[in-house]
Amino acid sequence: MKLTLSEYILLDEQGTCSAQHLAEVSGLTTEELDELIESGVIVPFDEAAQPKLFHLRYVVTANMARKLRDDFELDHAGMTLAMTLIRRIDELEEEINAVRARFDLGDFGHRH
Repeated sequence: MKLTLSEYILLDEQGTCSAQHLAEVSGLTTEELDELIESGVIVPFDEAAQPKLFHLRYVVTANMARKLRDDFELDHAGMTLAMTLIRRIDELEEEINAVRARFDLGDFGHRH
């Protein structure tokens, strides 16, 4: 298994990188990356800043998009749709976990 430099970067909320860096480490084209940004799958750290910077955690997202593109031979639209659906599933799982946490704490169903 070949490891790339991006796999050694600490992917935290404090670190940021450029769109060019995301494209370089993931293997996505700038057009593919732009589609992911326009669809909200990858979100700039500060919308107003130029050049746009992105949290390092999006290295994982960009790599996943490239892997989906390559493994399933997806075009730009298919890759973007798949990543949008994965993002939505992640959001729903977070909501389910939050509801479960409320149940576990006994807050749900008690009226004061």
